[in-house]
Amino acid sequence: MNKNTLLKIKEELPKNVTLVAVSKTHTKEEIDEAYECGCTIFGENRVQEIKEKYDPKYHWHMIGHLQRNKVKDVVPLVDMIESLDSLRLAKEIEKECANIDKIMPVLVEINISKEPNKTGILFEECESFIKQCKYLPHIDVQGLMCVGPLLGDDTETEICFKKMQVLFHKLQSTYGKDKIKYLSMGMSNDYKIALECDANIIRLGTIIFGKRN
Repeated sequence: MNKNTLLKIKEELPKNVTLVAVSKTHTKEEIDEAYECGCTIFGENRVQEIKEKYDPKYHWHMIGHLQRNKVKDVVPLVDMIESLDSLRLAKEIEKECANIDKIMPVLVEINISKEPNKTGILFEECESFIKQCKYLPHIDVQGLMCVGPLLGDDTETEICFKKMQVLFHKLQSTYGKDKIKYLSMGMSNDYKIALECDANIIRLGTIIFGKRN
């Protein structure tokens, strides 16, 4: 783990920005080490990894595509689902949360670059989708999430992130800043661009933990 890099990033981040340490494929020992450096929120892509590494003293975010048949397993363990990408998934989360009397904070994942291999709803569908989610009492839509373009340069990334920024502020105007709180975007290679576009959750993995062999 890159301890010095992590401490430097945490020191430089604006106070209103939340760091999610993306711990996918990394060990519980590495997570413990990051916690000792001040990380308290960990993001995982796979439900199985959350189950294997789960520790109640940490906060856990589901950041990868969530299959409906895995919702029952993940709902009791996570503090937020950042990857809500369909109404069918929203209804499944609603059902499982109702069973345990839990209100789940969620972020709506937007496929902002319209890449066919990515999950997420389309930019144009977001507002109507959120209206539908408002009828589900155990789901609390708190903002948006996206992944920057997998291919392309900083200019393309900035264009996508600026579109997210505009949508985020529009939703805040509609629902209030106390309801639409979070814009989660930016990873190890593009988080600085995301911060310039008002991201207040960044998801960093490689820059903190290094690459897995």
